[in-house]
Amino acid sequence: MRRNYRRGKERRGWSGHKRSHHPHRHRRPSHNNRAQSLEQEEPQTPVNAGPSSNEDPPSSSSMQNSVAPELPGFYYDPEKNRYFRLLPGHNNHNPLTKDSIQHKAMECKRLRLLEEEEKQNQKTTRAGLNSSVLLQKRQLGLLSSTSYCRLVHELKVNSMQRRKIEIHSPDSSVAGTNNFKMIVADVACERIFTVNDVEHGGCKYGIINLSGLGKESLTVEMYDNLYFTNRKVNSVCWASLTHPDSHVLLCLMGIAETPGCASLLPASLFSSTNPGDRPGMLCSFKISTAWSCAWCLNPQADNCFSTGLTRRVLVTNVVTGHRQTFGTSSDVLAQQFATQTPVLYNGCRSGEIFSIDVRQRNRKGQSWKAIRLFHGSAVTSIHLMEAEHYLMAADMAGKIKLWDLRTAKCVKQYKGHHNEYALLPLHVNEEEGLLIAVGQDCYTRIWSLQDAHLLRTIPSPHPSSKDAIPSVVFSSRLGGSRGVPGLLMAVKQDLYHFSYN
Repeated sequence: MRRNYRRGKERRGWSGHKRSHHPHRHRRPSHNNRAQSLEQEEPQTPVNAGPSSNEDPPSSSSMQNSVAPELPGFYYDPEKNRYFRLLPGHNNHNPLTKDSIQHKAMECKRLRLLEEEEKQNQKTTRAGLNSSVLLQKRQLGLLSSTSYCRLVHELKVNSMQRRKIEIHSPDSSVAGTNNFKMIVADVACERIFTVNDVEHGGCKYGIINLSGLGKESLTVEMYDNLYFTNRKVNSVCWASLTHPDSHVLLCLMGIAETPGCASLLPASLFSSTNPGDRPGMLCSFKISTAWSCAWCLNPQADNCFSTGLTRRVLVTNVVTGHRQTFGTSSDVLAQQFATQTPVLYNGCRSGEIFSIDVRQRNRKGQSWKAIRLFHGSAVTSIHLMEAEHYLMAADMAGKIKLWDLRTAKCVKQYKGHHNEYALLPLHVNEEEGLLIAVGQDCYTRIWSLQDAHLLRTIPSPHPSSKDAIPSVVFSSRLGGSRGVPGLLMAVKQDLYHFSYN
């Protein structure tokens, strides 16, 4: 009996606990590489690799359903049915670290989803879901209007197929050489403002005309002039000063002795069509680090924009230069103006969301906060719905909530979003009833606005990484009033179109 116990101990080299010997158990010979890995010896089926007890080993049926426990300093590979020793940090000779293991698992999942999408695209309709059947059920009264709308959106969303867009640029040396950081569309979705990371630090930015998306070739034109900066672009929004979306508001971080700034640039600055008429930079304001910015379209606060700074909000009139400062208890990471009233909504690192009526003068303390909502984590994005009775907000815990501003209560949650520390935007299209968000895991998720149902999860065409999180734009009219509906995705150096028909 003692001899059998010693053999059992050798087979479970990581355990110092006693284990009784099973007379009918088959033992395979041990491998020679135990210094590098610790194996499971059970043939064909994985066994529970937890510390042994004084009881008999479980039956084979229970062993199949068991999960190998985590061991400090070791990683269990279910495919090879063995434990591997983890090394601290990154090691070029043996890159078996937690980061590399997680990256491998994410990459396997991404490739599997891409393969499933490829198979799905080869089918004309998804099994059990097609437009004629849905319409027939709706006419027979078998589907409510809510269910019918959601299923139609699900059908259209799941029928979207990815196609690569060709970007034409006057300067071929800069086309497709730097990774996209963000894309922001104007209201008409005729243009997108692009920010690309530059290899040796800094950013370049420009404008792409989307009018070519209506063609079968799927080509877009980059405006003639691109601009470079050695500073990081934190936030961007379109501004309507002389006409709708006539300018771009750009917030740059400060570096070394160079302070941060908010620059208001005419969109015509990026085109060489009429160089004689092109104005210079309209204005640039030196400010501390700006996390967010927003332009006001309400006539009662005409020509005003806001920047969310460290523990304060700064509202500036670009014509008069007048400034209003509102102190806050936390950094302001997200902002949006209402259009029906001159009210500014702010989302903070503390998780608080509050509104400011910019018509009031500065007050001591924080008595000027009209509406106050609270998330459990830093708020990264807010979106005021069209009727301005509801506000959508996302945070760094991956929570997306719809708030009723009249009751200050959360009325809906959209589950599945992934975020831990990134400033990731929300995209809401009320016309199509869709919510789109890209997670830190590089997956683009689309929900039904009406019932918060997750309609589709789109994997990135490129391997997941911190510098390859896609930036997206969704519109019913990409390219203008006669444009095509769909989703634009900018990732790495590529631009893709997902047709929404």
